[in-house]
Amino acid sequence: MRYHLDLHVHSIFSADGISLPEDLIAEAKRKGLHGFAITDHNTCEAVEYMVDRGLMRRDGLPVDGFLILPGVETTTAEGHLISLGVTLPNLKGTPAAEIVDRTHDLGGLAIPPHPYDMFRAGIREKVLDTLALDGLEVFNAATTFKRYNRRAFEYAKSRNLAMTAGSDAHHASAIGTAYTIVETDNFSVSGVLRQILRSTEWQERYSTPKDFIRKTWNNWLRLKDHKPVA
Repeated sequence: MRYHLDLHVHSIFSADGISLPEDLIAEAKRKGLHGFAITDHNTCEAVEYMVDRGLMRRDGLPVDGFLILPGVETTTAEGHLISLGVTLPNLKGTPAAEIVDRTHDLGGLAIPPHPYDMFRAGIREKVLDTLALDGLEVFNAATTFKRYNRRAFEYAKSRNLAMTAGSDAHHASAIGTAYTIVETDNFSVSGVLRQILRSTEWQERYSTPKDFIRKTWNNWLRLKDHKPVA
């Protein structure tokens, strides 16, 4: 069966995210997604939050047919790196090579997002060349310029890396703007990770100016109010 999964999603547990996990799940289901990866910046608190509330499982199986993959987007010393399928502590500032090794030790996939986006802390090519990567995000719906996605695709193709796509949603309404398509008979975290390495397709659609305005406005309101997560 083919599954549609947004592999780059942020919740309120990210410093710049504004949506609760429950809202992300509801919107993803409304848009017909079969799941998503929670990839907050430098924290896996959302994973614990969802497990505690029965929204995801530690054994990597779906809940009511909906699968949430654990993950984290670490701000490494050289730029952003998604560790997919695992949880990590806050390792901000750690060299990317060390994050890759730790990800592999835990059985996850190391996938840099928006690698050529010079405005959004993408890892540069000279560093990518040195890393034992599993894949590359070749379509980021929120990329600054479309050419950055094209360059990511060409680089992934040149190294025969797995290819993923994601919305980079920081609010629920943006989830599923872009997503990865996997075909597997094992709809679980481990099954999806294996299929990502074998073959993927993806849906391409870019975030709208309204999405960017909403993110900026809501982030300002959140900082102003200093609202904690319940």
